[in-house]
Amino acid sequence: MKRIGKLLFLVTLVSALLMQGFWGNQAKATEGEEPQVRIGVIPSVETITVGGVGDFDVIDKRTGEVLISGSNEEVTAEIAGSSIVKTNYRLQVAFSTSNAYVSDWLTRAESLGYATYIEPYNNGWRLLIGEFPADASFSVRNAFKNEIIAKGLGASDAYWRVITLVEGESVIKITKGETEITTPNAIRVISKDLVKINGKKYRGVAEVGFNSSGTLAGINELLIEDYLYGVVPRELPPVPYGELEAQKSQAIAARTYALSNLGKRSKDGYDLLPTTSDQVYGGYEDEHPISNDAVDGTRGIVATYEGKLITAVFNSTSGGFSANNEDVWSSDPVPYLRGVPDSQRGKAFEHVPSLEVFKNHSNSQSLRAVKAGDFEADWSRYHRWNFEWTAEEISDVLSTSFNKDVGEVYEINVLQRSSSGRVLEIEFVTENGTFYGYKDGIRSILKYINSSGNQASLLSTLFHIEPIVDHPTKEVIGFKVYGGGWGHGVGLSQTGAVGMAEKGASFEEILKHYYQGIELETRY
Repeated sequence: MKRIGKLLFLVTLVSALLMQGFWGNQAKATEGEEPQVRIGVIPSVETITVGGVGDFDVIDKRTGEVLISGSNEEVTAEIAGSSIVKTNYRLQVAFSTSNAYVSDWLTRAESLGYATYIEPYNNGWRLLIGEFPADASFSVRNAFKNEIIAKGLGASDAYWRVITLVEGESVIKITKGETEITTPNAIRVISKDLVKINGKKYRGVAEVGFNSSGTLAGINELLIEDYLYGVVPRELPPVPYGELEAQKSQAIAARTYALSNLGKRSKDGYDLLPTTSDQVYGGYEDEHPISNDAVDGTRGIVATYEGKLITAVFNSTSGGFSANNEDVWSSDPVPYLRGVPDSQRGKAFEHVPSLEVFKNHSNSQSLRAVKAGDFEADWSRYHRWNFEWTAEEISDVLSTSFNKDVGEVYEINVLQRSSSGRVLEIEFVTENGTFYGYKDGIRSILKYINSSGNQASLLSTLFHIEPIVDHPTKEVIGFKVYGGGWGHGVGLSQTGAVGMAEKGASFEEILKHYYQGIELETRY
């Protein structure tokens, strides 16, 4: 795939709109029936294995021809043909939903001789510029970024992404033992039992096809309810959060999200990713009897506002008070996404938590001991947390975030808070300038350092921060943050739902608490 110029942009735009129309019609046609959903469980690879538990057939998706059969094994699918796979750093400078803006940006960038690439995303376009090999040094890439900013083609928040593209004609080669078969079309694995993708078991059908970058995507297509069996236990683990009404509220929120986002990633051949970018999905092996019961007990039920599916966002722990959507993202206020008092094991807060509440909490978790990847089993620990940076650490954290040596950090000032207590605007006064952060983006700026020595985004924007002062010298020797919650804080609080369920609340009461003014409807 070569760089996308204006003509190709228009072709891509038409194709994307047609694809959106296709997916929209599909969802409408299946209203009243249980829809299917396509999950990009392996979004982009050059080689993938697929197969089945028991007997299975690998068929050509377009022709229906059986290409290979097998039993309780996997076959290999890989890119073949005259294609060349290229992996490069590209600088993402903007996201826009304006076709005029995208066309103007492309004209300016290409007139200066830059390689450009646009990527359809969520009814808009990601704009990327430059093409550097995977081993290009940071200094080289940083000089390029500064050049792009100076020429008005990007801003300081531009960031590097590693993009893999395939140039030339590609086919899929399927290998089983000594047998090799090629096809230019996507392939599907059909089994009366479970299917496998890279060794992992799934309900429904497995598929391998080309994504928008020309690499392969491993896709699991299955009924919505079967999909939820693999979502609910990953989003709200039944152990230790086994309260059935809380599990039901999670099932309804997840079902609503899935149905309202069918076709979201259609350019890549699937609807959703199996990660926190959409909803965490673990497939058959992560299913649990409690969460399965919650899915079955709420079959087809969704949350609506004025007859339309809501944006059913949720988060781990609100920290005492959930957030208004506009206080976290750059979006207009949504009537049902209003901040409300949360619960910690069923005890409602009367007011937005103050600094004294955070400081005096008897079970505050120090983030210094947090290990990478262990959050999921320990969500309830992060109702209250704290962290200290030394002067050197905070300088390093901010220098990394702002891509500039900030030097000594003199002050960190919260300039504005929302009604839920979350930080809306923060100021970093440093030796080499004053820097600012806004809304949920503050979490990725003000990182903490975990036990592995890695920087990780702050758990939430519900925090207070103070300087650590060496009293004999009066010098600032670091900063300490006192915070609450984990996640953006908008919509359903998962551990808050557990707290309400422990006090006897039904799934309907839980959902109508976190999503104000909604109704519950059965769609199929």
